[in-house]
Amino acid sequence: MKYILVPTLALLFSYNSQAQDMASLTKNNNYNEIQYAVTDSVKAVLDTVKNKKGEILQEVIVTSSQQKNPVTIGKAGIKPMDLPQSVAVVNQATIQNQQITTMTDLLKNTNGVYIMGTTGGYQEEIASRGYALGSSNTFKNGVRYFNGMPVEMSGVEKAEFLKGSAAILFGNVAAGGVMNIVTKKPKFDFGGEVGYRFGSFGVVNPKLDFYGPIGKSKKIAFRVNGTFEKANSFRKEVSSEKYYVNPSLLVKFNDKTQLLVEGDYLKSTATPDFGAGVINYELVAIPRDRFVGVTWGHYDAKQGSATATLTHQINSNWNLSFINALRYYQTDLFSTTRPNNGTLITADGTYTRNLQRSEIKDNYFIQQLDLKGNFKTGTIDHNLLVGVESERYKTLTTAYFGLTKANNNGQAYYDIINIFQPYNSALEKPAPELAKNTLTTAPINRVGFYVQDLISFNEYIKLLAGVRYSYQDTESTVYTYTTQKAVVTNNYDGAFSPRVGLVFQPTKMNSLFASYSNSFTVNTGTDINGNALDPSLIDQVELGSKNTLLKERLYANVTVYQITNSNLAQTSLENGNANTNIKELAGKTQSKGVELDFIYNPAKGLSILAGYSFNEIKYRESNTYIVGSQLLYNPKNTANLNVNYKFESGILNGFNFGLINSYVGTRYAGRSTRIQVQNDARKPVKLDEYIQMDATMGYVINHFGIRAKLSNLTNELSYNMHDDNSLNPIAPRNYSVALNYTF
Repeated sequence: MKYILVPTLALLFSYNSQAQDMASLTKNNNYNEIQYAVTDSVKAVLDTVKNKKGEILQEVIVTSSQQKNPVTIGKAGIKPMDLPQSVAVVNQATIQNQQITTMTDLLKNTNGVYIMGTTGGYQEEIASRGYALGSSNTFKNGVRYFNGMPVEMSGVEKAEFLKGSAAILFGNVAAGGVMNIVTKKPKFDFGGEVGYRFGSFGVVNPKLDFYGPIGKSKKIAFRVNGTFEKANSFRKEVSSEKYYVNPSLLVKFNDKTQLLVEGDYLKSTATPDFGAGVINYELVAIPRDRFVGVTWGHYDAKQGSATATLTHQINSNWNLSFINALRYYQTDLFSTTRPNNGTLITADGTYTRNLQRSEIKDNYFIQQLDLKGNFKTGTIDHNLLVGVESERYKTLTTAYFGLTKANNNGQAYYDIINIFQPYNSALEKPAPELAKNTLTTAPINRVGFYVQDLISFNEYIKLLAGVRYSYQDTESTVYTYTTQKAVVTNNYDGAFSPRVGLVFQPTKMNSLFASYSNSFTVNTGTDINGNALDPSLIDQVELGSKNTLLKERLYANVTVYQITNSNLAQTSLENGNANTNIKELAGKTQSKGVELDFIYNPAKGLSILAGYSFNEIKYRESNTYIVGSQLLYNPKNTANLNVNYKFESGILNGFNFGLINSYVGTRYAGRSTRIQVQNDARKPVKLDEYIQMDATMGYVINHFGIRAKLSNLTNELSYNMHDDNSLNPIAPRNYSVALNYTF
């Protein structure tokens, strides 16, 4: 399997000898239709545009030659070829053709960005360049969103990725990059879509999307997108259900000023499934569908947001944008504890289960003001961004006691099962009442000021330079219900985050760049003297090349990078300390990697997306782990090869076929071995490499469309990681069919 990618890629590239002119245009129902494919460092977006007569042009796909549009997550409006950073975009056409319904599906189109874990089966944890992209690194319409629950894809117009450091734009973010989900926007022409999807594991998924103007003035437009999904799972006893609605309203006050108001609400419930199949850090064979949780367990989550974006064009060179947004989420987890949490599964499969429960409520508010402008100083061009933002979080976390001898009639566990035996849910005890243990209130106030300038000395040499100052006030109040006492701690952190990048463009089709950036991450806990820890500072160096070749049919991007955290916080070992909350900045990690991205349009209707990523992140200094050992959960090698062909004439006109190949290299779960623990039982759990192949087919005639997808064609068996000795198998071969009607 692992050798499929290379010959397939060679075969498809050889098709260039039969290539047709990609610049040809076709007329269809008085619309100009332009064919395109997804590109890296290109904004492959379905924006509504007009021709010289003012007619709306139908958007279909963008070719690799269209490198004119910046990604919105970049704030400054810098063209991709001028940006000394790797960018990836997945557009709405790809989402539709590939029937993308999960983040896992989406990331099969983003080389070097991958799923590193699936805690409880109810969330997909994203990573890039060896770093987890938590909720501080994920955005929806430019506003941070909580990624500890599913992302509904039916309302997504596109997904943008800035790989590497984005601290100058967003402050306290991990070094691997940021992702921005852009939802569907209002339109001034009336239309919409109704659809229904069904497939394996009993999934049913109706959806509705409609938009249009309000009144005859063409000053106000709306859009409402909504869906419901209910599904079982290939895992016995596991099910999920979710509701989603995404309304938006656009008001054009005049030609220069407009207000966009967007709402977003998702409610989901799922059966927590923490998996099994590992004993003493060794993978063991149990049936793929075996569930070892409790059927009454639940992970209930809901998230809502409201965003108002006011934009004003001062003149042809300067504009202002002002974002006001608030978001809240609430989760309730009640289930068995993770396997091997406290009690290891024994060699004969005996699993002594306890219970866990936690509730989280979070409120978040942001105000962001950006001034963008273009001006000259002599013969030098400037693209300036100046911004300020204020953020406030307030998070309430309620932790419950597990079962102990004191609260469970002398039995410090829920029950005992054997993972090698079929699970009998009829023997389950009812859910007990657990007592509250602690309530943690954690308000965070954050302010950031940033300035950035793209200086174009001439058409060949450009310099991007900027700096951000971030200040963060973090408070934590831990109230213990049994003692009725509270402990309060405060951390005050401030840091500068500079960025500088040089771009050399020998031609309009080639761009070479080098950049340096610095970011920071806030540390929790205290030092041995009880003082708050300083933030860890992270340096990143990136070199790359972006090229448009073969008469704008091939786009090739090469990037190499190094990310160094020289003061990683680790548990202090001073004076025999064993309290993990007492730390020292004694560690150092280093991430190195190479990313290759290719977009090829060899013939009309045919597009090929291919990529390869190598990443190695290791401990370079540590008082706890083996120096030179690799950080867990990150594959060294990932690759993708996606092919899509659309028939545009003849008897097969309207048909669309695709093949999606994703390769994930060897990974390690488990826990890193500790050097200070003699004969430490902890060790990594090796997971072998695998390739997953998906096939898609679609047919559109007039207003009707049908699309089908067969996932995991070869029925590969591998696992998603999430905690210690806990793994979940990936889904076996499965299908889905989507029916759509547009109006």
